[in-house]
Amino acid sequence: MNEFLTLIEGLALPAKMSVYAALAVLLGVLATLIIYASLGATARRTESYTLEAYVKSTRNVFFWMLTFLLMSSFWITLLSAKGEGEGEIALYLEPAIKIVRTFFYVTLGVYLIRLANVAADTIRHRYNADDVSNLRERKILTQLQYAQRIFGVVVFVVIVAFILMQFETMKQLGQGILTSAGVGGIIIGIAAQKSIANLLAGFQIAFTQPIRLDDALIVNGEYGWVEEITLTYVTMRLWDQRRQIVPLQKFIDEPFQNWTRTSSELIGTVLLHVDYTFPVHALRAELDRWLPEQDIWDQRVKSVLVTDNNDRAMTVRVLVSAKDAGTTFDLRCRTREYLISWIQENYRECLPQNRVEANLPPKIAVADEGGF
Repeated sequence: MNEFLTLIEGLALPAKMSVYAALAVLLGVLATLIIYASLGATARRTESYTLEAYVKSTRNVFFWMLTFLLMSSFWITLLSAKGEGEGEIALYLEPAIKIVRTFFYVTLGVYLIRLANVAADTIRHRYNADDVSNLRERKILTQLQYAQRIFGVVVFVVIVAFILMQFETMKQLGQGILTSAGVGGIIIGIAAQKSIANLLAGFQIAFTQPIRLDDALIVNGEYGWVEEITLTYVTMRLWDQRRQIVPLQKFIDEPFQNWTRTSSELIGTVLLHVDYTFPVHALRAELDRWLPEQDIWDQRVKSVLVTDNNDRAMTVRVLVSAKDAGTTFDLRCRTREYLISWIQENYRECLPQNRVEANLPPKIAVADEGGF
């Protein structure tokens, strides 16, 4: 080792930098191979999802992060050079160290975000949101998604601040970013009031849970499911595969319908308008016979009631239930289609109709009673 150091001391500064850079790469390769081979073997032996995800996600970025850290550390030791090397240090070494340190900060940020992704994937692996009764899972995943995005923003801001603080002319700006102080921060805050309002609304939504991932909503008259919750907006997947983008603030300031707020189970309504002569008891008996044959009915709710009437017809309300919003919609459509067909086949004369002839006694009878 002493001979190696003595040999290096006799080299010019660029050559020393190259040797130390090569040494950093070699040590980075060896350390990465040893550490990740051990972690991979442990993951296979214990069948750990977290370790497997960590090994797959962070191997490359860990190598570069460690390499840049070692390289900058080795080059910093060359700053103690005196005499004839001072000009070369100012020309080559100091800028090179700042560049390598910048790469280290970038890879460190990527590594931290990858770690957060591994933790998030582990939680998603544990809490499966594909089940029907998945309210708890969707609540946790909604909070997780928002926290993950906030963490990414924080890491980005901190890394940018550290990079800027390396340079004397930008050091004050970097410190200002970290402390959120200065006129620039105030100006940006005023200019981005709506974005900040959406950001704060996102905090409220993530932890008070008016909406969650996969919730069935009606917003702006459109029915759809919550597909993604970002820092500033919500993406809804509509029933016809369109996407509706809604600002987060809208869910705080304006009313909307959440069909799966406390349960995924829903009751569907079918309204039928029939004549007053229609036998409601026959419809009730037919629903009792037909509905149990439908595999999407969850056997919770089944009802036939006359709920309204006017001068032409009466309104019969049929209630059916299913396990979730999409299934309930399908069951409503099936029920409506079948009952209309059944009425057409069996009680066609009981469909709504206009009467233009009154059932009155003959005029001559009226005249006789009047004494004419």
